[in-house]
Amino acid sequence: MDGLLFDSEALYRDAFLGAAGQLSHTLTSADFLGLVGRSWATNSAVLQRQLGSVERVETFRLLWMRHYEERRPGLQLKPGVMRLLSRLDELRLPRAICTSSDHEDVKRNLQSHGLAGRFDAIVAAGDYANGKPAPDPFLRVAELLGKPPANCLALEDSFNGVRAAAAADMRTIMVPDLLVPTDEIRALCEFVAVDLHEICSRFA
Repeated sequence: MDGLLFDSEALYRDAFLGAAGQLSHTLTSADFLGLVGRSWATNSAVLQRQLGSVERVETFRLLWMRHYEERRPGLQLKPGVMRLLSRLDELRLPRAICTSSDHEDVKRNLQSHGLAGRFDAIVAAGDYANGKPAPDPFLRVAELLGKPPANCLALEDSFNGVRAAAAADMRTIMVPDLLVPTDEIRALCEFVAVDLHEICSRFA
């Protein structure tokens, strides 16, 4: 969802840096990028090593989310989202969201852009035992769609998402957002797309 359907990762990054500056933490854009595509449980542990205590992490998280909410009204769809959904409708292909965000965040994003009901399944935080880069979220998606993982196409913007989808034996395409694909990531992908318009152009 974040960084693929919605241009939210940049908002999260700016909110992250705003909160860090307000609390005088020496967190950087590189620190934020290391969190992309992971569950909060994993990221909380990473931030605890950087900030020193659970209490400081929680204080930071609350301020980070406050900064994000201030920016949320500016949230935009990524290029090609509506075209892709229309093409999937034409082809009668089921589709799902597979995200590390929680269900409430997914619901708010979809409703605010008129996309409620456009997905056959939503798998979010709490729906799987292990988050990305483990394959669990994508295996759960395949189960809900009633399709073998190998028959599914996963679109991802994050390294951990690509790793998770590939580990689930799905055909994987990266559509980069803030992260530039490495050789490792390219090797796990069918190809790296410029945007969702390119994905649409490849459907027969």
